Amino acid sequence: MGRIAPSVQTAPSVRLAELGDASDVADLLGHLGYPCTRDEAFERIITLQDDARHYLLLAEIDGHACGLIASQTRYSLTHGTDLTRITALVVAPSCHRQGIGRQLLREVERRARRDGVSRIEVTSNVRRLDAHEFYRRCGYSDGSLKFVKTLGD
Repeated sequence: MGRIAPSVQTAPSVRLAELGDASDVADLLGHLGYPCTRDEAFERIITLQDDARHYLLLAEIDGHACGLIASQTRYSLTHGTDLTRITALVVAPSCHRQGIGRQLLREVERRARRDGVSRIEVTSNVRRLDAHEFYRRCGYSDGSLKFVKTLGD
């Protein structure tokens, strides 16, 4: 599905993703480097919808999906309180530099505050230097180094 760049007059809106958004979610996850099919995206939306501690939000312009953000809130033993972790954030390439990513981030922050959360974390691939600068400009500071091990059979 082709994406359109926002017009000057049209501001993006943000809403919870629905099952009918599976094609858009799959497309946006592909832009993030995590391709999946529409059916896989459908199953992922179902999984997140069934868990009140997860949000999957879509940004739209004139009814066309242009970005998404996913977050999970969980209890942190080390901090002794809930924290929210952003698990995905992507804006369609044709809509970059329009404030959509910042708007999605602010909506997760608003929901976290409403839910009594005082800390948000996000992990970004070491190669995504533009994303690192984006997060810094949005008030996020460098944190812990993350280690990953893929478990096989």
